Amino acid sequence: MIHSMTAFARLEERHSAGTLCWELRTVNHRYLEVSPRLPDEFRVLEGKLRERAAGALRRGKLDCQLRFQPAPASDTELVVDDALAARVLTAAGGLAGRMENPARIDPFDVLRWPGVLSVPEIDYGPVREAALDLFERGLADLGTTRAREGARLADMILERCAGIEVLVTTAANRLPEVLAHHRQRLTDKLAELRAELDQDRLEQEMALLANKLDVAEELDRLKAHLAEVRDVLQRDEAVGRRLDFLMQELNREANTLGSKSADVATTRVSVDLKVLIEQMREQVQNIE
Repeated sequence: MIHSMTAFARLEERHSAGTLCWELRTVNHRYLEVSPRLPDEFRVLEGKLRERAAGALRRGKLDCQLRFQPAPASDTELVVDDALAARVLTAAGGLAGRMENPARIDPFDVLRWPGVLSVPEIDYGPVREAALDLFERGLADLGTTRAREGARLADMILERCAGIEVLVTTAANRLPEVLAHHRQRLTDKLAELRAELDQDRLEQEMALLANKLDVAEELDRLKAHLAEVRDVLQRDEAVGRRLDFLMQELNREANTLGSKSADVATTRVSVDLKVLIEQMREQVQNIE
């Protein structure tokens, strides 16, 4: 089963420490390239993320962004340092005793004093593990999407392979008629020169013409490449580069067919072949 290199997944999960949200996006790339964007508290996960991505993907550029929204303060216990608050109040009271008409001490001013009020530090261990688990689920979603898109690409490629086979058959069926027509033209043209050319020379010219116009070998190679494309599409591995090579080979044979073309119909076949091959090549660029 082939896989596309283009996919997107978004997963969100609430945790006691806050909300995690992963956005994963893959596009075509020659090799596997992982580009994580993480909050500072999660940067320690980068190595593990790369390892898990390499276990799930073979090719493609993976952009993965994690967003973390800490739990609201209302859900978090506030801790008051009573001893420090008492010292602040004592110092404020002593200062007030030296002043005329001192203002009433506001409890909120005391709480704003550095260190009096604090929020316990978040233990990021559990939420980091949750982020890794959510990342793996995102990779699984990507894999499902890539497989579904890969199946669609395979169908499109097979459809064009069938179209190429029809064109190859058309050219093959026309080949004997084309060769016979040009042999006759050469025979008629050389009939006037028969006095000047001996029979051996005439046979040589006929053989050279037949060799120049004969595209049976190119048609056979086109069929062989099509069979290889179908075989590759059945493999459970990264086949994009192999398919890209086969597209180059198909295009080479189509070009040779066009250069050897001796009539309008065969030239048209060559052009139609190149159109279908180019359509396949564009699809192949997106296959893992």
